[in-house]
Amino acid sequence: MKPGGGAPGAIRGGLLRRHHDFRLLWLGETAGKFGTSVTGVAMPLIAVSTLDAGTFDVGLLTAATWAPWLVIGLPAGAWVDRTRRRPVMLAAAAVSLVLFAAVPLAAWAGLLSVGLLVGVALATGTSAVFFQTAYTAYLPTILAPEDQPEGNAKLHGSASAAQIAGLGSGGLIAQLAGAVNGMFANAATFLVSLLCLSRIRHREPRVPRTPRPRGALASEVGEGLRLVARDPWLRTLTLFGAASNLALMGYQSILVVFLVRTVGLDPGPVGGLVAAAGTGGVAGAFAARRVAARLGTARATLVFELGLAVFALLIPLTVGGAGVLFYVAGGFCVAAGVVAGNVIKASFQQRYCPPELLGRLTASTAFLNYGTIPLGALLGGTLGTVLGVRTAMWITTAGVPLAGLILLFSPVGRARDLPASRERGVGVGIGQDSRSVASPGAASVSGDPDLESEQR
Repeated sequence: MKPGGGAPGAIRGGLLRRHHDFRLLWLGETAGKFGTSVTGVAMPLIAVSTLDAGTFDVGLLTAATWAPWLVIGLPAGAWVDRTRRRPVMLAAAAVSLVLFAAVPLAAWAGLLSVGLLVGVALATGTSAVFFQTAYTAYLPTILAPEDQPEGNAKLHGSASAAQIAGLGSGGLIAQLAGAVNGMFANAATFLVSLLCLSRIRHREPRVPRTPRPRGALASEVGEGLRLVARDPWLRTLTLFGAASNLALMGYQSILVVFLVRTVGLDPGPVGGLVAAAGTGGVAGAFAARRVAARLGTARATLVFELGLAVFALLIPLTVGGAGVLFYVAGGFCVAAGVVAGNVIKASFQQRYCPPELLGRLTASTAFLNYGTIPLGALLGGTLGTVLGVRTAMWITTAGVPLAGLILLFSPVGRARDLPASRERGVGVGIGQDSRSVASPGAASVSGDPDLESEQR
């Protein structure tokens, strides 16, 4: 029996009501996603409105947030598998709390600069690598297999709702108190996350310390990469995630510049519009299990990740006045598709991969998936500088549905369901209970959201 769960055969209610540890994890994650979303608006606004940064500088700031995945993403997975995951999450949240609170303090002292913002982005991005890797591997340890689809849907749905509130609040805070002071909101939410994590009752068993030969870390990292490379399902989903994130971050990295300088909106409406588009994430989270149960998990993935992605092409049509509805409609569909796809893939990953390997499998897929995010941010900033922001938006949004073709011309496009195990190759619906967790594997890594709620 999983900690915090009910006894077998007991009447089962909703996870948030009956599962103490999941409730705390959910509260902490929801608070963290709200704060991160405030920062997703506040940081670019600080660069644009306070420091008068250029388009490339804004893209560089976003790239710095994700660059640590390229540098330490792979060894982080092996390190996480060698230790208990909850202490790693606590330490990462504490570091982020201090760093985000330091931004307004630096502004008051007259030390704020684009270079300092980039440094904070790099450091908090490093903390996020460890937190996300540990979190992905930690969740299955507190939930029974039959509860994991509901848990994933609730976490993704509440995260999307928190992002909507955070994005809207980010623009409002920037107008009322200044973009710099908005960073205090993010710091406060990491404090809430720390308190919630510290009250979780479940304690993971101590990982035995065994002597490791020289080169053991490289061997463990290589094992994770080989598992992804040799499995057609893992390989397909990872390549898709990498291509999709390149395009998604390409336009998201310059979105604030596009809406403020090209469309001509004030900071307050920018936050509201991004929040309105983000409601698609909530809709996607609630629709994922129902659509997957009706169509099959593989077919539902195509509907969400390819069918809805086509509407990204509405975003570059955005103009002032009623024309902002093009952005809202396009952003809504993209957010719905990505979050729904992440719900399906997260459940697949947790059933497909043994818990002791989830850390390095998560890191291996994240290295490839998240590794393209800083490249996409630099691409967006460069295209915006050289060709103009609207042209850059056309090029990068076109890449979102094009990435979905990887799924269409792969095993995913020929199957009804994603498999339950590598050995048996049995399809499993997202609402079904398949306890046969065999050979290691992981499909994708759900992104850390705000504007990034739309990342895998």
